Amino acid sequence: MQELIGTGVALITPFTANNEVDHEALKRLVEYNINHGTDYLVLSGTTGESVTITWEEKQQIIETVSMVNNGRLPMVLGIGGNNTHEVIQEIRDTDLSGFSAILSVSPYYSKPTQEGLYEHFKAVSEASPIPVVLYNVPGRTSKNMLPETTLRLARDFENIVAVKEAGNSVHQYLELLKQKPHDFLIISGDDDLALGVILAGGSGVISVIGQAVPELFSKMVKLGLRGQAGEAYDIHFQLMDLTSAIFAENNPAGIKAVLDIMGICDPYVRLPLVEVSDKLKKEMGVYVEKLALTGMYS
Repeated sequence: MQELIGTGVALITPFTANNEVDHEALKRLVEYNINHGTDYLVLSGTTGESVTITWEEKQQIIETVSMVNNGRLPMVLGIGGNNTHEVIQEIRDTDLSGFSAILSVSPYYSKPTQEGLYEHFKAVSEASPIPVVLYNVPGRTSKNMLPETTLRLARDFENIVAVKEAGNSVHQYLELLKQKPHDFLIISGDDDLALGVILAGGSGVISVIGQAVPELFSKMVKLGLRGQAGEAYDIHFQLMDLTSAIFAENNPAGIKAVLDIMGICDPYVRLPLVEVSDKLKKEMGVYVEKLALTGMYS
C-alpha cells in the first residue's frame, strides 16, 4: 500500500485542564503536520490514549481530524483491544469510509499464545472491510507476537497488509524483513530504530516524535527510503536526544510536554498517566530550543 510508505504520525489526543478533549489544539496539531511533510495520520492509537477515550469522544476526534484533513493525507484508525468480540463489533459499528486502513494492537493483559494471537487477528481480518495493519508492542501488551505469527497472518489474509513492529528488537525486525511476502510492509514503531529499519528494507515508520518535528523527521525517512544513509543519519543524530527524552518517563506525556513547549497543546494526560517531571521538561526545553522548534506550528 503506497499510502503507508513513509512517515505516519501517531497523533496524541490533547486535553484541556478540565480533562476534556481539546479540539482546537487537535486542529492545530493536524494542520501543522499536514503543512510540514507528514505522509499519513494515525488516529486513536496507544499514543492517542485510546484506552481512556470514550466511544463518543473517539467519534468526535475522527470528525475533527477528518474535517481539518479534508482528504489531504491518508488516515489510519486504531481499533484494537483484548476482547476480540468487542474489537469486531467496533469495526462493524464504525464508518471506515474515510480511512485507508485500521491499526489493530495485539491483545494486551490476557497474554494469549501465538495461536491465540493468530485466531484474534484472523477474526479482525475477516471483520474488516479495509486493510489491516497489525501492531506488535510487547512493552505495552506483555506478550510478543513472534515473526512467524506475523508472517503467517501476512500470508494467510490478503487484507493484512503491514505490521507496525515495536518490539525494540533489531533481530526481530531483520527476521521480518528477511522472510516477509513481497508486498507486505514492515513499519517501524520504534522511533530510535526507524532509520536502521528503513535502510534494511522497511517501509517507513508510525512515529511519536514525528508529530513534533515532521519536517526534519519526514526528510530523514525520505532520505532513508532512497538509501542516502549519511544524510539521513545526520538528521537522526540531531533528533536523538529529544527522541530519547520523550520516552524517558511515559508516552504520551513526553511528547505532550514537547508540544506544550512548542505552543501546540497543553501537557495534560489522563490518569493513570501523569505529566512528566519538571526536571525532564526543562531538559526537553533545551532540545526544543536547540532545534529551533518554538513557534513552528504557525
